[in-house]
Amino acid sequence: MKFLIIQTAFIGDVILATAVAEKLHNRHPDAQIDFVLRKGNETLLMDHPFIKNVFIWDKKQGKIKNLLSIIHQIRGHKYDSVINLHRFASSGFIAAFSDAQEIIGFDKNPLSFLFSKKIKHEIGNGKHEVERNQQLIQHLTDHLAEKPKLYPTQSNYNLVKKYKEQPFICLAPTSVWFTKQYPKEKWIELCNALPKDLAVFLLGAPNDISSCAEIIDASENRNSKNTINLAGKLSFLESAALMKDAKMNFVNDSAPMHLSSAVNANTTAIFCSTVPSFGFGPLSENSQIVETKTIMKCRPCGLHGHKTCPEGHFKCGFSIETNEILKHIP
Repeated sequence: MKFLIIQTAFIGDVILATAVAEKLHNRHPDAQIDFVLRKGNETLLMDHPFIKNVFIWDKKQGKIKNLLSIIHQIRGHKYDSVINLHRFASSGFIAAFSDAQEIIGFDKNPLSFLFSKKIKHEIGNGKHEVERNQQLIQHLTDHLAEKPKLYPTQSNYNLVKKYKEQPFICLAPTSVWFTKQYPKEKWIELCNALPKDLAVFLLGAPNDISSCAEIIDASENRNSKNTINLAGKLSFLESAALMKDAKMNFVNDSAPMHLSSAVNANTTAIFCSTVPSFGFGPLSENSQIVETKTIMKCRPCGLHGHKTCPEGHFKCGFSIETNEILKHIP
């Protein structure tokens, strides 16, 4: 059999989509499994042991031309099933014109009327995203979802080995959305309260370097050799390889949380404007969620967060106590 998974959204969405690949591979170990994602996320699946082909859609340059090129390539593979996890028209177009025997997706996709099978998509009922995605392949497997999984290579582990010479924790303080970020002032407060015998690594993308530097520079650890800004220095898989052995990873409701889940790393996820009932919480065996204990009529203010707090106070972040986070360090 030949399966194609489509998820052209963001980093976290691709990581969670790997749970579908895991399930299909476990039930159909001899099947070919391919993947479509957006340019920039392809290194997540580098050297993946059973995802054969990765189609990379460049959305920023020649978007339509590249879309048509990918569809042409896909049609040549004659897939048995195309599983579209993305709920927007572009991915629906890829799926609908894939020439697959079976096209599966969510009913919220504008082109779902062209799918062979469409599943109702619901958010807010406590069901996790991996369970929602599992519904698409239930008839091909069963109703039980796998967990997402990434496969850092030995070279990834070798590169970060030098950072593991003493017990350490990782902080991932940034997010694309401001209201998903635990406030900078609170990260500084957390840094000041961390046990001094632990190394502290701040993780993020290249555009997070300055934000992480500001947190370190404003903390009592600014001159410590044990506090290092690794933002922009590690790839996705290298970051995951480091997080795997941390005593704890403190993350927002954002991509690093899913990186941590995908290697079953210790995780404490801090939820500010969003809520766990949306279904994007951590999935590691040792994971917990910290959120405000204050009842707020304005929370949640949206599914994806905002660039600024709509109410102007960001109490959902500032009201989270540092001690509630610290108690999760083993």
